[in-house]
Amino acid sequence: MESIKASTIRRIVSAIAGLLLPVALLVAYAGAANADPLTISSPAFADGAPIPTQYSCKGANIAPPLTWSAPSGAALVVDDPDARGYVHWIVTGIAPGSGSTADGQTPAGGSALPNSAGQSAYSGPCPPAGSGTHHYRFTLYQLPASFQLPAGLAGPQGAQTIAKAATAQATLTGTLQG
Repeated sequence: MESIKASTIRRIVSAIAGLLLPVALLVAYAGAANADPLTISSPAFADGAPIPTQYSCKGANIAPPLTWSAPSGAALVVDDPDARGYVHWIVTGIAPGSGSTADGQTPAGGSALPNSAGQSAYSGPCPPAGSGTHHYRFTLYQLPASFQLPAGLAGPQGAQTIAKAATAQATLTGTLQG
């Protein structure tokens, strides 16, 4: 009689486990599908709008405040495609999750790499007079956890290497009149 009870209990436990496994997988899948998407924005300007002067070479030349969400590690590249891809800022090592910066700040934990001018800092938009409207892309690239930027890369080469390794990207574009 005891062996019947034990086998019955085992069958019940096995049946419950068989029912719970698909539920657990469904919950895990739904959680992954609802993970925060890769995003970037700024409280200083809307996507496609002019960048305020204080964030350019004609103002304080400081980085604008940014907000983002990156499900895994990320890098930020700010470039001007209207100036042959001139790179104004590269920041690697942005931690997963949501974050923000205030005026003039580099994302916490991030490391600035040399831009097209060879400076490891933000270099604000500075379109030449009479050159028309320039578009400044603030692109957040999601990178694999194992990604390592080869030593010595900077400016456009660094930006291109990051873009090629990215698994996703989000872009905020600001304009400035030359």
